[in-house]
Amino acid sequence: MERHRQIQKQIARKKGKIEVPLTHKRRLDVLRKKKAIEIERSGSPERIVKALNRLKSKKTLSKELRVPQWDLDKAKEIGKKKKMRVVIKNISGTKKRVIEK
Repeated sequence: MERHRQIQKQIARKKGKIEVPLTHKRRLDVLRKKKAIEIERSGSPERIVKALNRLKSKKTLSKELRVPQWDLDKAKEIGKKKKMRVVIKNISGTKKRVIEK
C-alpha cells in the first residue's frame, strides 16, 4: 500500500489530487486537470476490469491506466473487450498502448 501511495503522488505531481471520491464508495487514484489516472499493480484481470470501470465513470476526461510493463498487452486486450478509449502505460510512463473505440 505504501508503494502504491508513492506512485500516486509521483503521477499526481503538484496540482493533481489523489484518492478522489466517486459514486458508490469508489475512489479514483489520481485526478489531474484533464486526465483521470488509475493504477493497477496486481495484474489480475478482474482488478484491471474494476480499474477500467472506475475510469469509465469520468466521462469528459482523458483516461489513463497504469499497469506493470509485463501486463500492458493483457490490459490492452481487456480494454478492447470493454470498448473503451483509454491509454495504457507502464507505471513509469515510458511505454504505452492506445485503445481507440
